[in-house]
Amino acid sequence: MELNEEFKTELEEYTDAETEVISAEDTETPLDKNVRLLSPTRMVLRRFFRSKLSVVGLIMLASLFLFCWAGPLFYTRWSKTDSDRSGAIEYSIEEVKDENGEILFIQVLATNTGVNMLAKPSADHLLGTDEQGMDIFTRLMYGGRLSLSISFLAVFLTASLGIILGGIAGYYGGLVDNIIMRICDVLMCLPTLPLMLIIGTVLDSNGVSQDYYIYLLMGLLSLFSWTGMARLVRGQILYLREQEYMVAAEAMGYSTARRIFKHLIPNILPQILVSMTMSLGSMILYESTLSYLGLGVRVPFPSWGTMIEIISKRTDILQNHFNVWGPSGICIIIAVLGFNFIGDGLRDALDPKQRR
Repeated sequence: MELNEEFKTELEEYTDAETEVISAEDTETPLDKNVRLLSPTRMVLRRFFRSKLSVVGLIMLASLFLFCWAGPLFYTRWSKTDSDRSGAIEYSIEEVKDENGEILFIQVLATNTGVNMLAKPSADHLLGTDEQGMDIFTRLMYGGRLSLSISFLAVFLTASLGIILGGIAGYYGGLVDNIIMRICDVLMCLPTLPLMLIIGTVLDSNGVSQDYYIYLLMGLLSLFSWTGMARLVRGQILYLREQEYMVAAEAMGYSTARRIFKHLIPNILPQILVSMTMSLGSMILYESTLSYLGLGVRVPFPSWGTMIEIISKRTDILQNHFNVWGPSGICIIIAVLGFNFIGDGLRDALDPKQRR
């Protein structure tokens, strides 16, 4: 059936117009070049920095790290050695006795009461001093170093265990998968905080050195916290191991370790990064909670949780001396919010369905 002349004319006009549109789209403008030249990494970074919360989180964490690591270079007040020593001297008498209880001699002890304890903020002490006369501003900086370092170490240890065990379970399946997953089920049923309290008490009763106490405690915490990462890695690998590129890798004779850690793990790296970022905030809260309960960092070593612990013993400090415990609480809030904001930004930026 032949087309009438009017319809042919409309069809030719539509075809010409469509050809012009296609030609215009094929014409490479500077914007088109930029879009086509963007690598996946640059695309992820562009999406990440478009999020205002992600930028806010980066600024918050960058400020904390500069404060904790660069701050002591400019502000060096630390302990009671720089406190006011001009106060009165109190004298006390002590009797020294022998084994039979007879007095050998009496000695007079002199105590300087001029230590500037619970001082208000001033030019000498920007945030005042604590109940022991130590400068709060300095302890805040060194406490941040310890709290952040411990959290990073614990998260990396947790992620390493979860990636290795989850990768093995997901790749091999069968009996290996069942054993590892049943171990995860048992560990997830354990109450973490009460268990940490018990372990901390055992370590304390065995006289573990305070230099290594908190690191050992957080290491043990990591042994009970890898289950979430393992389940995440296992679920992703169960899906990816059946893909064509894994069949090709097996046909080329690649070793199992290479197939897992070179081909599977990199493909689930976005999910791992987001999970690790979220876990950093949780680890900071764990460390602060343990320190608050008296099972974390011990005095004189500072941490943000230890600086808050004093309010559980002295209600007068809670009511009248906000400068003693308030700044450390604010730093904990900033750190946790910063890590959560960055985690949210990474999750959106690494989403393959995200087009803008």
